[in-house]
Amino acid sequence: MNLRSLIVAVLVVLAGCVTAPRAPVETPQVMISPSTWQQVDREIVAASQSATEQTKIYARGAMDYWRTRVYQLTEENFIPWFSSYWTQEWLSMKVSWYTLSAQGERDASEKRLAAYLLEQYQEKVLAPVAVEIDPDQILSLASAFYVDILKEDLQRISQRHGVPIAQLNGRIQKVPAIALGPPSARDASLYQVVYAEPLNNLPAYAALVDKIHKAGGDKGVDSTDTAMAPVAKRASRRIEAEMAPRGAASAVAAAAGKLAGALISVGVAGIRAIIQANDRPDSEALIRSSLGNTFDKAWTKLVQNPTTGVMAGTLYMAGQIEGNLAGSAEPPVGLEASHVEWQPSQSTNQRINP
Repeated sequence: MNLRSLIVAVLVVLAGCVTAPRAPVETPQVMISPSTWQQVDREIVAASQSATEQTKIYARGAMDYWRTRVYQLTEENFIPWFSSYWTQEWLSMKVSWYTLSAQGERDASEKRLAAYLLEQYQEKVLAPVAVEIDPDQILSLASAFYVDILKEDLQRISQRHGVPIAQLNGRIQKVPAIALGPPSARDASLYQVVYAEPLNNLPAYAALVDKIHKAGGDKGVDSTDTAMAPVAKRASRRIEAEMAPRGAASAVAAAAGKLAGALISVGVAGIRAIIQANDRPDSEALIRSSLGNTFDKAWTKLVQNPTTGVMAGTLYMAGQIEGNLAGSAEPPVGLEASHVEWQPSQSTNQRINP
């Protein structure tokens, strides 16, 4: 091959490299009959209903786990701390200070002691459990669980009826799933919800969670301060009852001289320790009863309340989706609901269990 032929060959190769790429071949639209779309809409509604029921089971299991961990750490961390001799001595000092600075306010020491105990309960029980799981996390996990199931079922519906997924996606872009606008960022279609990665990053979903929180579902333990009230009341009154003889004993010890006074003070401290030890079973029983009753009420509200509980996000989106498809999914006259064939997803066991 001579030089001229080589140059020509190189130019041909280079010309082939810069040739404009072929335009992508567009997939022609498949003609879908109105009756097929109606059947698809019915099955989306049924899929949403099935996903909601599966999510309820998931959320209940997660809430059971959260409650178990709270009870465990109450027994392991809070009750031993509260019942210890040195904690009781520290609480006595606090009650003394609260009483001196009350300025005549009724039940001031009890209220301030309850607030202090609530801070300790948050630190020793609720915060450590929240590292693992808490109602806010369960709210988001439940919503994502519902959306994942629905997304899988949409794929099955597409295949079952021969509807290209692109055309199904175009249809569900017109189905509202979150409608909290204006502004429009607070709205989201079914398509946006099922393809959000992750769901928490979708501005409309963030607005929905904020709405749920404002309605009363932030943490679900706001009433724990109510549970601390009887515990603080009992502790405060017992401590105040001890303060009078303690003051008298100190005066006698001072008058008796340094050596005798030290012995008397040790004796009084020993008596206080015995009183506290004798009172310990009753105090612990009161803590368990008061915290348990109040916590169980808060737990039940979180599980059952449709607007502020852990299912609130799921129920809102399901209501929007099913409500907006209700008209187009209405079966023809004379067609019984039992004639609608649909197989819900059975992939629950593949999800992450709490």
